[in-house]
Amino acid sequence: MPSTLFGILVAFLGVGSTTAATVYLAGDSTMAKAGGGSGTGTEGWGEFLKYSFPSSYVISNKAIGGRSARSFTREGRFQAIADVVQSGDWVVVEFGHNDGGSLTPTDNGRTDCFGDGTQTCQTTYNGVRETVLTYPAYYNNAAKQYLAKGAKVILSSATPNNICETGPCSWGSSRFDYYAWLAASQLGGTAAGVYHVAHGQYAAQAMTKLGTATVNAHYPNDHTHTDPYMANVMAGSFVLGLKCGTSPLGAAVKNSTASLTSSFYGPCIAFNSTIPV
Repeated sequence: MPSTLFGILVAFLGVGSTTAATVYLAGDSTMAKAGGGSGTGTEGWGEFLKYSFPSSYVISNKAIGGRSARSFTREGRFQAIADVVQSGDWVVVEFGHNDGGSLTPTDNGRTDCFGDGTQTCQTTYNGVRETVLTYPAYYNNAAKQYLAKGAKVILSSATPNNICETGPCSWGSSRFDYYAWLAASQLGGTAAGVYHVAHGQYAAQAMTKLGTATVNAHYPNDHTHTDPYMANVMAGSFVLGLKCGTSPLGAAVKNSTASLTSSFYGPCIAFNSTIPV
């Protein structure tokens, strides 16, 4: 009886039910709550990530629609995460849908400077002069803030647009897929607590296996924003990328690797066996 009463008291007080870690998500509408906007029938994949982790992990989705690595930086959103992140937490950074384009003749406030390193571009946005950095530089700068606080970082490539929109599913990597991996490498990779998920390739693999009809049925408005079903697919493809990698966050995932690779998500890609991620 005493042990039973003690157990009830422990449960009531919440003793021992500490949070293992908070996983912060930084990204655009493909990750954000309500995806392409409230009432559009779309959802971001970040909203489904919590189902793959024990309840001791808290998923804090800070993604917001229409942002790039540049605008997320300028608006202080990376900094806002740095202000609250703690040692042992994780931050997942995933951009790319809004980072392309040109700074001229009109700067949309999102386009990054072209390049893979320390290149810079000068522009005027909303009447304010701005030095624009490259995509890897924005990833690097954000990650350094979190590493300094004792957190670990996942620098992820973006989900693809609908690769089945015009017929048979077909995917090719973009420069941002390479840049996301490059940034992780530049920071020292796994030894420094920085990991990479080739989310674009894993998502494309799943979409191809699902087939054109299924995929097209779950992009209700355009070729970028998914409905809840496809958002869950995108979350699962990210989780597979974690499980196929070497991060402690991947080890915390509830899904077994076999349960994912035996489904439409497909196998671990060769990338994961040749490069530490």
